[in-house]
Amino acid sequence: MPEQPDYPRIADHGLIGDLQTSALVATDGSIDWFCAPRFDSPSIFGALLDAEKGGRFRIRPAGTGYETKQMYFPDTAVLVTRFLSEEGVGEVADFMPISGAAATDRHRLVRMIRCVRGHMSFDIELSPRFDYGRASHTVELSENGAVFRSHGANVAVHIVREPEDERLGQVSEHEGDLTMKVTLQAGQIRGVVLETGAHGPAQEIPVHEIRRLFDDTVTYWKAWVARSTYTGRWREEIMRSAVTLKLMTYAPTGGLVAAPTMGLPEQVGGERNWDYRYTWVRDASFSVFSLLRLGYTDEATGLGRWLADRVREHVGSDTGPLNIMYRVDGSSDLKEDVLEHWSGYRGSFPARVGNDAAGQLQLDIYGEAMDSISLGDERGLQAGHAGWLAVSEMLNWLCDNWDQPEEGIWETRGGRKDFTYGRLMSWVAFDRGLRLASRHGRPAPVERWREARDAIYAQVMERGWNPERQAFVQHYEDRVLDSSLLRMSREGFVAPKDPMWLSTLDAMRDELVTDSLVYRYDPSASPDGLRGSEGTFSLCTFNYADALARSGRVEEARLVFEKMLTYANHVGLYAEEIGLSGEQLGNFPQAFTHLSLIDAAITLDEALERASAQAPAPVAVGT
Repeated sequence: MPEQPDYPRIADHGLIGDLQTSALVATDGSIDWFCAPRFDSPSIFGALLDAEKGGRFRIRPAGTGYETKQMYFPDTAVLVTRFLSEEGVGEVADFMPISGAAATDRHRLVRMIRCVRGHMSFDIELSPRFDYGRASHTVELSENGAVFRSHGANVAVHIVREPEDERLGQVSEHEGDLTMKVTLQAGQIRGVVLETGAHGPAQEIPVHEIRRLFDDTVTYWKAWVARSTYTGRWREEIMRSAVTLKLMTYAPTGGLVAAPTMGLPEQVGGERNWDYRYTWVRDASFSVFSLLRLGYTDEATGLGRWLADRVREHVGSDTGPLNIMYRVDGSSDLKEDVLEHWSGYRGSFPARVGNDAAGQLQLDIYGEAMDSISLGDERGLQAGHAGWLAVSEMLNWLCDNWDQPEEGIWETRGGRKDFTYGRLMSWVAFDRGLRLASRHGRPAPVERWREARDAIYAQVMERGWNPERQAFVQHYEDRVLDSSLLRMSREGFVAPKDPMWLSTLDAMRDELVTDSLVYRYDPSASPDGLRGSEGTFSLCTFNYADALARSGRVEEARLVFEKMLTYANHVGLYAEEIGLSGEQLGNFPQAFTHLSLIDAAITLDEALERASAQAPAPVAVGT
C-alpha cells in the first residue's frame, strides 16, 4: 500500500510523561502523540495515526545532512534526541515535570535545546490538532510565544531564552501553525515549553528555569529508580520496564493504562486497532505482582486501592462485581467510536476511540484480582474489614457464575466459549480467597468456595485436557492451543514438571513458537470474529521464558529471553506484538509486555542462581 513519506513508525519513539499523561517523541525530534489533560483525553498531537491531519510538534536541525540518535538520560524518563552534523552536534531533551497526585488540567511539556559542539540552527514546527483533529483553533501571537485556543482548551507555548536574545521575528504563523528558528553556538541552551490548561498569555522563560526543571525531573526519576530492591541480572532492562510502567500510571487514582496510545494495528492495514488508554483489571493486577517483586510497595498499594475501590463500588451489581476495564478515574463509559476522518497508522483504518470490549464477560479477571490481593497481603498490604466484605461478595458471585461461556482474555468478538484460561483463573480466585480466610481467620463460606474450586479443577482436568494433543487447550469445544495457559504452572494449578504440563509446553513449542517468539493462538484454527492476522504476542514470549525456567529448562528459557530482548526498540520499549519482519505492532508501549519482561527476568535470574549453586565445582585443568 502507498505510504506517506513522512509517516512516523511505532518503534521510532520514546515515551515521556508526568504521571497523568504522556507523549511519544520520535527520533526525528517530532512529538507524534500527546493527549491532555489525561491519558484518555482527546489528542493534541496525533500524527502517529494520520500524518496529515493528526498534528505534531517537531524540532530538528535546519537543512539536511545530519544523523540522529536517541537515548534516555540514565535512570530517568528524560528523553534525549541528538543530532550530529559536519557543522556541529545538538540535542533536544524532552521531559514533563511531575504533576503530582492531584488531577489537573495544567501539564508542561519541556523541550530543552542545546548545542553541544560547533553551531547548529534548529527549525521548530508546531501544528496542534485538537480533539483528534476534529476541532478548529485560533492562535494569539506575542513576542514571548503563542496561545492556542480551541473550545475551552488553552495551550500556551512559552519561549525559553536569555534577556539579550532578539525578541522579534522569531515566531511566524500560517493557517494556525507556528514555525520558529533558533541558532545556537556550543554551550548555549534555549527551548520551548508547551503548557496545557494555560491561563494568560505566553511568558518568557529564562534558561536557568528550564535547567532547574530538568534537574528536578532527573532527581525525581533517579530517586524513584534507586528505591528498587532488585540487584540481579538484566537490571537495566528491568528498570526501563519499571519506569515505563510508572509512566503509564495515573497518579490521582493509581490506575495503570494498558498503553498510552489508541488505534495502533496488530497488522498493518488490518482492522485490529483498539484503544488501550484505559485501566484493565487484569493488567493492573499483574502490575501489582511485578512492582512488589521490585520492592515498589507504594505503587502496588496505589494499584491495590484502585482495584479495591472498583470491587466495592460494584457490590450487588447485576452485571457482576467488576468490569474488565475502566477509565483512569474509575468511570466505565468507554463507548467505541471510529474517527472517520483519520487514515489510521500507515493506512490501517479504522482508527478507533473507546472500547466496546468493556462490556464483555471475562471471568479470568477475578483470579487475577485475587492473586494480587493475596500477594499484597503476604507483603503486609492487608485488606480491612470493608475490603474483605467486598472480596467475599465477589467470590460469592463467582460461585454462581464461573461455569458459563465467556469472551476470554483475548477479547475475541466471535462469541462466548468455555475458555480454559477463564476456568483456570476462577480456580485461582477461590484458592487465594480460601488462603486469605485461613491466614487471618476471616468469616467466609469456605465450604462453598472449596467446592467451587475443586469442581473447576476437576472440570479443567477432564475437559480442558485434550488426550490427542497431549496438551491443555484453548476451550472445551476444540483442540486449539492458547498461550494464555502458560500461566498454569505459575499459578500453582499444575506442578512445573508434571508430565501433562511438560507435554503442553512441547505442543506449544511445535505450534505457537517461531524462533522463540510466541503467538497467542492460531486465528485461522480458532476464528475470533475479526479479519486478518496478527504478529507474535510479546507478553506470551516472556511468559514462555518464565514457564520454561520454572519447568527446569533454564538454558532454553535464557535463550528465549535473550532473543526477545533484541526486539526492543532503540530505547528498550516494546509494543504489543512483533511482526514477521521484526517490526513493532499494536499499541505502544504496552504495560502487559513490560510487566511480563520484569516477571520473566526475575524468575530466570532466580533459576540461574539455583542452578549455579547446585553445579559441581569446576575441575582444574593441568598445564
